[in-house]
Amino acid sequence: MAVHPVLAAFHPAVAGWFARRFPAPTLAQQQAWPAIRAGGDVLVAAPTGAGKTLTGFLAALDGLVREGLAHGLPDATCVLYVSPLKALSNDIHLNLEAPLAGIAGELARLGLPEVPIRTAVRTGDTPAGERTALRRHPPHVLVTTPESLYILLNSASGRAMLGGVRTLIVDEIHALVQSKRGSHLALSLARLDALTGRRVQRIGLSATQKPVQAVARFLAGAAPLPTIIDIGHDRPRDLALELPPTPLEPVMSHPQWAQVYARIAALR
Repeated sequence: MAVHPVLAAFHPAVAGWFARRFPAPTLAQQQAWPAIRAGGDVLVAAPTGAGKTLTGFLAALDGLVREGLAHGLPDATCVLYVSPLKALSNDIHLNLEAPLAGIAGELARLGLPEVPIRTAVRTGDTPAGERTALRRHPPHVLVTTPESLYILLNSASGRAMLGGVRTLIVDEIHALVQSKRGSHLALSLARLDALTGRRVQRIGLSATQKPVQAVARFLAGAAPLPTIIDIGHDRPRDLALELPPTPLEPVMSHPQWAQVYARIAALR
């Protein structure tokens, strides 16, 4: 099965799943994946529907698959996904759970062992029992909100879980730049770097916004500006004009309307 050239750098199981699922990578994915693989901070600015969330997740999952096959995954959180939206379930199913299931199938097809990548969502609505389970068995990929990240950084168990984070994905970053939530998150990201003792790779996902450099500066914090992948505002549209096969005719004739009016008058 032929795969797009940009997928050649992915593990065959990851590339194979993507090639079976999608006709080709989007322009945002083609430009962003090499930059993300280089290890520096990356801001992906593209319109809705450009596959931004999967862009960040798939690169991170590829790294986990390779590490898991080589010598197993650590019992720690490696990838942190932060979104200002609490309604995360559908996005996570499409961009995290479905890829993981598909990649597992590809690994089996290739005769390779399973790589058990644990995922979890942590928000203010997460039940206490699930929070306890997260502390006992940290997910390799943690999905959370800016507020929940702040709470985790203020607890000993949360800091222990986040101490091994290597990759940070901030989705819908444009919604945070000019708000108090954004200022709060910027502080949390600086604290995350201090906790891990190294610069965590930051991947920002943004709807197109001007000036995009302002969003990039927010993502970088005190570090140099990230690589900016700016696809622009437009997206392909499939428009068509559909006409009925026969000319439109009146729903009722004038005599029929007269009968309706007469019946209404009789009921009064």
